Amino acid sequence: MSDPNALDPAALGPYLEANVPGFCGLRAIEKFKSGQSNPTYRLSAGSGDYVLRAKPPGQLLKSAHQVDREFRVIKALGATGFPVPEVLHLSEEASPIGRMFYVMAFVDGRILWDPALPDVADPAERGAMYDAMNATLAALHSVDVEAAGLADYGRPGNYFERQIGRWGGQYRASETGTVPDMETLMAWLEANQPPDDGIVGLVHGDYRLDNMIFARDEAKVVAVLDWELSTLGHPYSDLAYQCMQWRLPHASGFRGLGGIDRKAIGLPTEEEYVAAYCRRRGIDGIGDWTFYLAFSFFRLAAICQGVYKRALDGNASNPEKARTYGEAVKLLAGLAVRRIETGE
Repeated sequence: MSDPNALDPAALGPYLEANVPGFCGLRAIEKFKSGQSNPTYRLSAGSGDYVLRAKPPGQLLKSAHQVDREFRVIKALGATGFPVPEVLHLSEEASPIGRMFYVMAFVDGRILWDPALPDVADPAERGAMYDAMNATLAALHSVDVEAAGLADYGRPGNYFERQIGRWGGQYRASETGTVPDMETLMAWLEANQPPDDGIVGLVHGDYRLDNMIFARDEAKVVAVLDWELSTLGHPYSDLAYQCMQWRLPHASGFRGLGGIDRKAIGLPTEEEYVAAYCRRRGIDGIGDWTFYLAFSFFRLAAICQGVYKRALDGNASNPEKARTYGEAVKLLAGLAVRRIETGE
């Protein structure tokens, strides 16, 4: 059976030469193993290396996989000096691969998959890398969206109310069985939304270690990747989403920081990380932290359920890995309910 994610170089090469400035001589296409939602490929050509990111094949949920939105936000952020790859071309639906995609420059550097940073020998460098992630997140939330041309990049109104409705709907659309903790979590979120405080900024939506590239020789973020879930929303959602990492068990597929002596390896505590963000943003602290964390677990669980359903339907980018996401939904919902009920 042919791979539905495979790309035809005979069709793609001439198209890229005609539409991507300077592109010539497509030599090889390699699909990255990461990227469960939008399949992503490294293109090797006579003119250098590039990255192509496409919609997945098959029937897709409404409003998902909008690679044209990714292209738009990356292009706008690049103009502000925020660290993103240079985007080079957007191909609409009538593309040589039969689905929408965009091409960006390949950024050389380190992508680190384990948040405990075992590949970084110096504890001081580990701490500096977390501080760089923190500074980059604060810089993102400080972007003037109007000046960047992104004032219409999200819908008005209460961000969390919209997001709970959106992801609740996505979860129901891809549901494959009842998860009791997920039912508890969804009901709690509906009943415990904080009042809208009017804070709005550009949010990444999937801000975590392995969605960024670090410089080879220093603790510096040179590119933030994977903007599929970006929108105008509440900045605390990004912060809480990243702070889930402190709570997810390291032994799980998420490779969190749970169960690890963070201090011994040079990493900040969750409290220290939040405090550093607050200092950079000029705020005194963050109330309703349990809600923001619970919401983050809920949204990730809904995303995982969608990946799992696509695996069952045969449309997942990485089918073998995607099938494990059914159990991940239970783990995430359980951690959220424990935080709600015990404060842990």
